[in-house]
Amino acid sequence: MNNASQRDKQVRRVILIEGSANLLVLIFKTIVGVSTGSLAILADAIHSLTDLSNNIVAWMVMHFASLPPDREHPYGHRKFETLAVFILASILVVFAFELALNSIRKEETEVASSGIELIIMLGVLVINILITSWQHMWAKRLDSDILRADASHTFADVLITSVVIVGWQLSAMGYAWIDRLCALGVSIVVVYLAYNLFRRAVPILLDEYAVDPQELNSLIKNVNGVKNVYRIRSRWIGKACAIDLTISVDPALTTEESHHIADEIESLIQERFDTSDISIHVEPEKNL
Repeated sequence: MNNASQRDKQVRRVILIEGSANLLVLIFKTIVGVSTGSLAILADAIHSLTDLSNNIVAWMVMHFASLPPDREHPYGHRKFETLAVFILASILVVFAFELALNSIRKEETEVASSGIELIIMLGVLVINILITSWQHMWAKRLDSDILRADASHTFADVLITSVVIVGWQLSAMGYAWIDRLCALGVSIVVVYLAYNLFRRAVPILLDEYAVDPQELNSLIKNVNGVKNVYRIRSRWIGKACAIDLTISVDPALTTEESHHIADEIESLIQERFDTSDISIHVEPEKNL
């Protein structure tokens, strides 16, 4: 099993463990929400249900992302992972706006509160804190955008659950306006988290260049025998980048000599940019 396959297997394992934790959190929130009559806690339980759905989708996406290139996907399936990051960011934005709207339109309702129920919700909060810390560790270790996105989502859950607990307690004491103010603050934080995820995913989905063309041009023109450089293109494919370009050489050179120049350029690019997906087309100078 190669390194990429091992990485993908570990990412799926992390997602599976997090999904199990979200299922446990969902059960706890539902029990407390029903027993106290708190609409905020029940809404948070519904949000945990969406988290669980996201884990299932992310696991399936990672399965497809790890598939090798095929006829329909010659560059592989790595953009499935980036697409999942974009979807998770979109969900964060939708939830943030729903949270803000609900905090404005929320009707005051009488809710109950007891020590055991508060302990359960604090336990849920601790579980979310441990999960997001654990995910951030693995996201950094595996350099996985989908785990970073999921960890950000879980961190948003920590903030939201904190607001729900505070709002639940204050609502029981009659201070509903503080609950609304905290909810608005959380929605702003969630939008900021989503913005950072969009900044990571959108350039890849739109094929923004992975390497500065000017930097590549300067590097290649220093290779002996290169007359000119044309059509420099690069793109991200998951965490790796693909580079293709056209060079012109002296038309008097043999095929073997031209191939040697292309090999030298390929070695330089591999060393500088740590990529092996390189395509170099060689043209005679007089034909350009």
